[in-house]
Parts: sequence; C-alpha cells; structure tokens
Amino acid sequence: MKKLILAILIALSPILCMAQDKPAYVLYNKDGSRTTFAKMLKDALKNEVVLFGELHNNPIAHWLQIELFDALYEKEASKIVLGFEMLEADDQLKVDEYCAGYISDKNFEKEARLWPNYSTDYKALVDSAKARRVPVVATNIPRRYAAVVAKEGLAGLEKFSTEAKKLMMPLPLKVDFELPAYKSIIESGMGGAHGGQNFVSAQAVKDATMAHRILANLPPKSIFLHFNGAFHSDGYEGIVWYLNQYKSKLKTLTISTVLQKDVNELDKEHLQKADYIICVPENMTGTY
Repeated sequence: MKKLILAILIALSPILCMAQDKPAYVLYNKDGSRTTFAKMLKDALKNEVVLFGELHNNPIAHWLQIELFDALYEKEASKIVLGFEMLEADDQLKVDEYCAGYISDKNFEKEARLWPNYSTDYKALVDSAKARRVPVVATNIPRRYAAVVAKEGLAGLEKFSTEAKKLMMPLPLKVDFELPAYKSIIESGMGGAHGGQNFVSAQAVKDATMAHRILANLPPKSIFLHFNGAFHSDGYEGIVWYLNQYKSKLKTLTISTVLQKDVNELDKEHLQKADYIICVPENMTGTY
C-alpha cells in the first residue's frame, strides 16, 4: 500500500508543482486547450509563414521569439528567414550591410530608424541572425508614407515616385473596412470623426506592405518567421488577410500574446485569436 501511495505521489508531483508555482506564461491553442512549445514548434515547421504576434514591451514574448528562432534554426537552418515589423523597407540596405558585417553596430544603430526598445527587445534576434547568416527582412512601410495615408487617405500615395512605390505594397490597395479589427478602430473613434477610415487605411498599408515583403522574400521551401505586433495578425486578419489576397493556399501559422490576471484558463475573448496564444500574467514586468 505504501508503495502504491508513493507511486501516485511521484506521478502527481509535476502537477502539484505546477499548481503551486507562479507560471510566467501558459501556452494555449486557438480553442483554449493547453498545449506545449514542442507542439507549436512541430506545427511551425509545417508552415511557410509564421507570424509571431507580440506585445511590444512583453519580455516573455521576446524570450519565446528567441527560443522559437533557435529551435527552428536547429531543425531547418538553411530554410529560415526572419522579418520584422520594427524595421522599415527603406532601411533594408543598412540591415543587409550590418548583417554582412560591413558596418558597425554603432553606425547601424545611429543611421537606421530603430525603435527605442531595439537594444532590449530586438537586437538579440538580429545579431543571432547575423551570426548564423540568416536573412533579415525589413518588412514595414516607411512611416512617412503611412503618415500621408493617415492624413490624406490612400490617394495620397499616388503622388510618389516609382522608386518610392517600391517600398510599399502594390497599388491600388483594397481595404476591407468591415474586417472586425479595422471596424473596431472606426467605431472607437480613433482618427477623429472624419479621419477614421484614413486611420484604418494607414494601418492597412502597414499590413499589406508587410504581407507583400514577406512573400517577395520567401524562397521556395522556406519558413519565414515574422515578428509583429499582435494587432497585425490577430483574428487571422491584417497581415494574414493580405497574404491570402496575394497568394492563396499559403500555409501560415499565427501566434498571439495576451495578458490576463489569471493565466490558468484562457478568457473567451482570446479564443480563435491565433493558432497559438501565449497567455502572460498581466502584472508581468515590461521592458519599457
């Protein structure tokens, strides 16, 4: 009898430890069932594009980005491409020069328009790719063009040169204002009473440009691991919607990051948000 009790306690010990610990995150699938990093990795390897939706100041998301890149590289080193919302298309030459070792950290970080949290949240990824000779793609539209759209609408892009238009998605651009994420922006009043559609269009040019540049830099039989704010891929909208517009039957996997007071069960509002959902305690320390 004592041996039986001991065996049961040994078997239950991992569960008991989990109940007593304070997990830094719990990983769920889109239906709200708990899952594992190993399962997410296995599924990522089956896809052409993996969109890792982050909260920009969340250290758990940034850590798991590195872990996923490392794991994918270990399995398929020659097939991986990295892309960043946080890098703009007109800085691609500087990115290439830096990753090739032609220019210094100092010059790259001074001359490229890097986000304020680059050094804490993205530099490790870029430098890891550099060391491994993994291509790094700046996928976002230059912010000055998005600013024009926010002010003048999509028509404002037509005045730019052919060279400028190479840094954005193909024109003309279709924007579906009925997509839930875009519709919620308009209904929230963001962009002002008369600027709601322009504000959505400014988001759409980012989504469409990222999708366009992902596909333009996706070699056959490769895996493009892309880092973006969760808004841009949640609900299979944003970047995902434009990827499907540009190339049907593309195999895409999405990851999202959410905050909850209690991470032991995924809130209903987060169900179906992505294929995999990283649920982090809402009091987690931010990187900024």
